[in-house]
Amino acid sequence: MTDRLESAAPAAAVREAVLGTPGVAFLRPGLAELLRAANPLAGRQAPAAAPSARTSAVRVTRDAGTDRWHVEVYVVLGRGHRALDVTRAVRAAVTGALRRTTGEERPPRVSVTVTGRM
Repeated sequence: MTDRLESAAPAAAVREAVLGTPGVAFLRPGLAELLRAANPLAGRQAPAAAPSARTSAVRVTRDAGTDRWHVEVYVVLGRGHRALDVTRAVRAAVTGALRRTTGEERPPRVSVTVTGRM
């Protein structure tokens, strides 16, 4: 069973690492972000809160049984980049970001899903 409690620091570090990876155009927007963008009155409402540790594009959890980090990332690729190269780079960036943030040496389980291309 996976513990669904997430820490804000690892999730933020993973988001930054993924967005800094060459070939990643952007993170897949979630339903809330799509609805907010489609709302014509969105500009008149109070500003949205900062992104939470748990978004639809980046999920960082810890497995209760093995105490190992599990990261799921959903990205859209930029034009002219191979999915294999980008996903390998994203995995390496996520692993490095988690090691720096948590201090854990065991590699996390990282799942990278390409949801589209620009």
